[in-house]
Amino acid sequence: MFKATHRLARISPRKVRPLADLVRGKLADEALDILRFQPHRGARLLEEVIKSAIGNSQDSEQNQGRAANQQALVVAEARVDGGPIIKRFRPRARGSAFPILKRTCHIHVTLEELQG
Repeated sequence: MFKATHRLARISPRKVRPLADLVRGKLADEALDILRFQPHRGARLLEEVIKSAIGNSQDSEQNQGRAANQQALVVAEARVDGGPIIKRFRPRARGSAFPILKRTCHIHVTLEELQG
């Protein structure tokens, strides 16, 4: 099991979750191909997290001296959680204020090696 996360990504979790649903359960190489042709900014962020998890699978210091087969890696978990919300205020008519919520998210990816 190989993990990677991107914490405090400056994008709403609502925009990244449909992309995570696209790649969940797919082979890692196939997931990268799917995301490469998506026009969304969240696809670039998710793509980087998957590449980082693949890199973690190849690091022998983290994996007790062995490297995983890159073609046999599957996206077991692709989770997007909400992060802290940055709150700002915009001035409106007659001295009132309108809140602006700048949302952040945490992107978690777990890869597992196929047995066989």
